[in-house]
Amino acid sequence: MRCTFETQGMNKEETKIEIQNLTMAYGSYVVMRDISAGVKRGSIFIIMGNSGSGKSTLLRHMIGLQRPVQGDVLYDGTRFWAMDDEARRAQLRKYGVLFQSGALWSSMTLAENVALPLIEYTDWSGTDREEIVRLKLALVGLNGFEDYYPAEISGGMRKRAGLARAMALDPEIQVWRAPWHSILKFSFSMNPPPGWTRSPRGISIS
Repeated sequence: MRCTFETQGMNKEETKIEIQNLTMAYGSYVVMRDISAGVKRGSIFIIMGNSGSGKSTLLRHMIGLQRPVQGDVLYDGTRFWAMDDEARRAQLRKYGVLFQSGALWSSMTLAENVALPLIEYTDWSGTDREEIVRLKLALVGLNGFEDYYPAEISGGMRKRAGLARAMALDPEIQVWRAPWHSILKFSFSMNPPPGWTRSPRGISIS
């Protein structure tokens, strides 16, 4: 498959992420070939396609989890795979990733899961971490669930807890995998878009 996303009119200063002639493969099986795209700074970029079409593979390449067969991904004009190991690690810390299933640690509470990146990458005090954790869980409607374990809540709630963890460090780039059923449904129910109304049965378009 070959694909080029529309980037007309986007200058270098506006481009946060640039995908250049990316070819992705597993062994001899080529998933996509010659992918080029630009993601504008401050924008929302949506990747859509059928199951098995390569959406997750493209995301893995975009966030540096998989090296491309050909091409590169540029962040603020810098080639990711041309960076040294230290620079790549610094770039990776700028991402917040929501995985498809939430990817929470089952042996940890929701608060402990959200606190993980704060423990790993900051020197904040325990009190400061607890405050941030409560805030991030509240933002996704999980205030009061800090001490629950993933097995004790629904799949949609686990997905939202994964989002709270992805937001823990206030990353420059948010990458969400399949957020529609839980994240957007919750978001629309709390703050319906213009022209939409909230009712006891859910969201309707007026």
